[in-house]
Amino acid sequence: MNNIIHWFEIPTANLDRAVKFYETVLGARLKLGTFGQTPQAMFVGDKDGVGGALIQDARRKPSTDGTLVYLDAGKDLDGCIERAVRAGGRVVLPKTDIGEPGYIAIFADPEGNTVGLHVER
Repeated sequence: MNNIIHWFEIPTANLDRAVKFYETVLGARLKLGTFGQTPQAMFVGDKDGVGGALIQDARRKPSTDGTLVYLDAGKDLDGCIERAVRAGGRVVLPKTDIGEPGYIAIFADPEGNTVGLHVER
């Protein structure tokens, strides 16, 4: 098992708004598509890494109370935090030193989800 996490989904009520937000924060394009009947926007990474997507599915509601996913901030955690705020997000936990693994921050997105960012030392 290379990664303990195989796939993640971040629910959204407005996929277009969520795509714009996450593309702004991460400075990366998301790949739009539909899986079954569910509109989604996939985070594109290397083929051997963990995959995930924003999904717009009436059965899943954005929430600050559920699972917390950390996205890779590359080498620009400060920039990601600033862009999150400018794009309509709210900082929940500012940049925090977690020792050897690096730094984290947590924000609330405009959809109502709480999402983490991580950067390695």
